[in-house]
Amino acid sequence: MKIRTRLFAFLAFGWLSALPMAASAQLIKVTTSYVSDSAGVLPLWLAKEAGIFARNGLDVQAVKVHASVGVMALMSGELQFVLAAGPVVVDSALRGSNAVYVAGGMSTLDFVLVTRPEIKTAEQLKGGTVGLSAFRGANPTATRFALQKLGLAPKDVSLIVVGGTSERIASLRLGKIQGTLFSPPQHITAQREGFNALADVAELGLPFLHTGLATTRAFIRDKPEIVRRYVKSHLEAIAVMKTDRELSIKTLGKYLGQIKDRDVLEKTYAAAAPDNRISRKQYPYLAGLQTVLDLLAEENPKAKNAKPEDFVDNRFIKELDDSGYIDNLYKATPRP
Repeated sequence: MKIRTRLFAFLAFGWLSALPMAASAQLIKVTTSYVSDSAGVLPLWLAKEAGIFARNGLDVQAVKVHASVGVMALMSGELQFVLAAGPVVVDSALRGSNAVYVAGGMSTLDFVLVTRPEIKTAEQLKGGTVGLSAFRGANPTATRFALQKLGLAPKDVSLIVVGGTSERIASLRLGKIQGTLFSPPQHITAQREGFNALADVAELGLPFLHTGLATTRAFIRDKPEIVRRYVKSHLEAIAVMKTDRELSIKTLGKYLGQIKDRDVLEKTYAAAAPDNRISRKQYPYLAGLQTVLDLLAEENPKAKNAKPEDFVDNRFIKELDDSGYIDNLYKATPRP
């Protein structure tokens, strides 16, 4: 509690303290989307639960939608921000939208390839079926990468789109598929049921921009102060995540309401907290965006000549970094 109090006191009087706070000005309503209930969304949930958005003058509504739907809503103005993986955002930009990342989110994919109890090796997965959440996006990209790293060629397994987490775990239980990818906490609970964790995609070394914070260049042009406040809130929430383990686990418990087991929540938190998963400074991960471009180049020739920097606007992160604000977030409280 003392740690959290000291950090919150610093946030309240830190950089950009002249911004209107909730007590003295009407909050600006903002809507953002996210894709799934997973550890990568923890900074968003913490920013709401810890009152960080409100202290920065924002009233943020968070809605869970499919990534492609979220990006379309972003383009129409129904959303102001999305938390989404690189393939959907970059593909949209390559096709003419003005979507752009303003913060990096998670810099790798937190997926684990989970298989039926009888499948304990890659060799045993040959001839089987692996379930995907969609044709495009982070899940199918990570699935193909994991299979390749395990030495499996495309002809060795069948890939089918099954749907969301609940559909895929049901198909796995019924034996309709032999493997699929889950994020924490789903892969942890699946292991509790007796399923195997065949490969951890993050440990396999795939650079990727996952759950990054995106908006549009038009919104940045028209509402730069709102973007500035949101990015600042995002960074403050990450500082809380990294320095207040108990609040983070409690917040996961609230938003992952179906998960009551303390051990599962602790492992879910541990999967997201390291700096090589969610960085402190949050510059969008250019190597991860290059992975995305390489993937999209198979279908979209424009991706071959594009550069990762084309899909990034670092101005708000850089302001906060150059001012020393981000470093000071971690001086205000002892590191765990």
